Amino acid sequence: MSLSTEYPFTLPKGYLDDDGTLHREGVMRLACARDEVEPLRDPRVKDNEAFVTVIVLSRVITELGDLGRVNTRIVEGLFASDYQYLQDFYRIINFGDPAVLLDQEPGTPFPEGTAMPA
Repeated sequence: MSLSTEYPFTLPKGYLDDDGTLHREGVMRLACARDEVEPLRDPRVKDNEAFVTVIVLSRVITELGDLGRVNTRIVEGLFASDYQYLQDFYRIINFGDPAVLLDQEPGTPFPEGTAMPA
């Protein structure tokens, strides 16, 4: 039995970079404790607690289209629906919470088999 640690995803809308290229396909890895603890030390979180999610997502998204490293600027530039999608996707792969699928817009492209990680 093996543990999957990386999960592909497809953003509903996609990230539009400065050159006008749309990036929809990506990969998110499972989070470790450090991914959730380290952002709490970031001064941006002291000003806005919600920014912790931006930092966490920038740490666990390992691929997004043909972009290099995903950083907080990229996550901040996501459309709101894609940002929400990634928050839900994070909960599904890390905590096995398929209930978030009930709130998804019909046709949202969650890959098969991501509702309950093995």
